[in-house]
Amino acid sequence: MNTEVNFAGIKMKNPVTVASGTFGFGREYSELFDLNQLGAIITKGVSYEPKIGNKSPRVCETPAGMINAIGLENLGVDHFIEYDLPFLHKFDTAIIVNAFGGPGGTVEDYVKVCEVLNKLDIDAVELNLSCPNVCTGCMAFGTTYDGVKQVTSACRKVLTSKPLIVKLTPNVTDITIPAKAAEEAGADAISLINTFSAMVIDVETRRPILGNNTGGLSGPAIRPIAVRMVYQAAQSVNIPILGLGGIMTGNDAIEFMLAGATAISIGSGNFYSPDTSINVLNGIKEYLTKHNIEDINSIIGTVKMN
Repeated sequence: MNTEVNFAGIKMKNPVTVASGTFGFGREYSELFDLNQLGAIITKGVSYEPKIGNKSPRVCETPAGMINAIGLENLGVDHFIEYDLPFLHKFDTAIIVNAFGGPGGTVEDYVKVCEVLNKLDIDAVELNLSCPNVCTGCMAFGTTYDGVKQVTSACRKVLTSKPLIVKLTPNVTDITIPAKAAEEAGADAISLINTFSAMVIDVETRRPILGNNTGGLSGPAIRPIAVRMVYQAAQSVNIPILGLGGIMTGNDAIEFMLAGATAISIGSGNFYSPDTSINVLNGIKEYLTKHNIEDINSIIGTVKMN
């Protein structure tokens, strides 16, 4: 049975990755399971300069999901190089660094961090144009064709030696528009979806529960929408797709691959159970065995529409 996939030039032993912002840099999870089992690790968002996050509370539970408003807090790319990257190099798995233009959120900020990442021993860069929990950058660019194309084009010019993945927001009317913009600007792949902008109100205090008022909704509640958007994007672009949004089981992952995703990512599931990604991988293998499928690549994009 072959579970290896080639995602935007990245050879992955299997299609299972972990979503940015849900896995840190892998250090804590490495105490619970062998990270070598993963096809790739996608890091927490990294910016050129350190960035503080949003005020607390930053997380709240919702039916079949959760809302977060962390705000992309991180210690900057220099700290990543010194402290986190050497740790990640201990494992035989692809390293994909999620990058964003914080704290300023300008195109120039995106370019500065990508210039540094281009020189590192990593496998790819995932460009964050989708986080709904910051005031500048990210989703502000990701909701328009011109915004996606502008940032992607600028980063493509300096990312001369790394595959460029653009992470898209679902907070749009038509997901195919930013998908096409990313492809036309030179992206090697797209990643979707990130979280939906959402709010929960405490009816006793009459105030939003999150300190940021709004946050990003993730978890199983959004999975059917994510599957639909992956399918739509797959029909409109010719670059590979990393599918994510509420994946908890092997069958969930297979849904995304049938819709057109080459690889998948586990996000909120990591909080539900730290070994969710391994359970998903085992579930994928069980599905392939049950249906006598020798090569996982043979199922990508094979959904039979009514």
